[in-house]
Amino acid sequence: MDFIPSSNDEDFRREVRSFLREHLPAELAWRGQQGYLPDKEDSLRWTRILHETRGWSVPFWPKEYGGTGWSAAQRYIFAEECYLAGAPIQNQAAVDLVGPVICHFGTDKQKQRFLPPIQRGEVFWIQGFSEPGAGSDLANLRTTAIRDGDHYVVNGQKIWTSFGVYGDWNFMLVRTDPAAKPQKGISFLLVDSRSPGVTIRPITSLDGCGHLAEVFYDNVRVPVENLVGEENKGWGYTKFLLFNERAFLGAEAPALKRYLAKIRRYASRERVGGRPLIEDPNFAARMAQYELEVLAIDMTVQKILHQGLTEQNGGMAIGSMLKVRGSEMHQKLTEMLVEVIGDYGPVFYPSTADDPSVREEQFVGPEYAPGLAAELFYRRACSIYGGTAEIQRNIIAKTLFGLP
Repeated sequence: MDFIPSSNDEDFRREVRSFLREHLPAELAWRGQQGYLPDKEDSLRWTRILHETRGWSVPFWPKEYGGTGWSAAQRYIFAEECYLAGAPIQNQAAVDLVGPVICHFGTDKQKQRFLPPIQRGEVFWIQGFSEPGAGSDLANLRTTAIRDGDHYVVNGQKIWTSFGVYGDWNFMLVRTDPAAKPQKGISFLLVDSRSPGVTIRPITSLDGCGHLAEVFYDNVRVPVENLVGEENKGWGYTKFLLFNERAFLGAEAPALKRYLAKIRRYASRERVGGRPLIEDPNFAARMAQYELEVLAIDMTVQKILHQGLTEQNGGMAIGSMLKVRGSEMHQKLTEMLVEVIGDYGPVFYPSTADDPSVREEQFVGPEYAPGLAAELFYRRACSIYGGTAEIQRNIIAKTLFGLP
């Protein structure tokens, strides 16, 4: 399988690289290259730069709502070059998840109200799906929304909400018909996180960050006009969203390529027995195996770019396969990155290590050590977030092989 890029795509890649050299702030690139998760300001700042300089902040949206009109190959090139340059991930919940849902299923009023602030990097969204007892088994969620005149009254709890402490707005799934079958009585609501009755509590994770949160809803009044689509039809909109999310999470070949480049660069500098680690036969064989696995993922993505990915042509299963394999490679490669620098690998450095004064005081290893342990810890969860590997395998079994 050999997909030869067109001359137009190569010209576009050069244009993106030139743009990144000129407009990506050095401090953002450093944190991204080291593997630190962006905070709220980093994400929104990068969105503002993309929007104000080129109008590139929402490339996956339809053109009439601010999208770029790029081909699938161009969108992939853009994502790849941003990853390799260390650009911070944008507010994914807004740009990649709720934004497309509103574009396709929202009312004209919702589109006018919610889409422009996302495009301009003015508002940070969070996703309210998982609950205690309803994570991968999402259809069993218990948070309720009871209609009361022109409002819904929401009660319940969400957990493992990514970047929850940053949230200005929250898109969430609620049960609006308790008597219906699990997937039939769910609705999709847009909720102002500053509404009375919303309580956000941070959860500190292994990587030392407080980006996860549990969110409580105590008689929160949400205007009915914030309902996306039809009442009790939220599961269909959720399938649309999860399809986008799982393909995005699994197809992070650009991030995997960045890991490989870092491993090769660091292994050329680290020495074992007086020779560069990269020359060790066992290390080289392991590196070659991982390069082949990343190449296989990348070629699958390239095939999708040329053939298209829809639910009708097995896209849900392919997205799940990419999610499983991508998650496994994230974990393998971040483990290898920590191993490469030996005893200094497990040392945990705070994200403020880009501050020269902090760097001087806390660096005990090579200058490329910060961020490696933090990213290793964070990526332990990538086989869980976005749907566990077990759930993805069930989707593959059911969709491709017709198993129950």
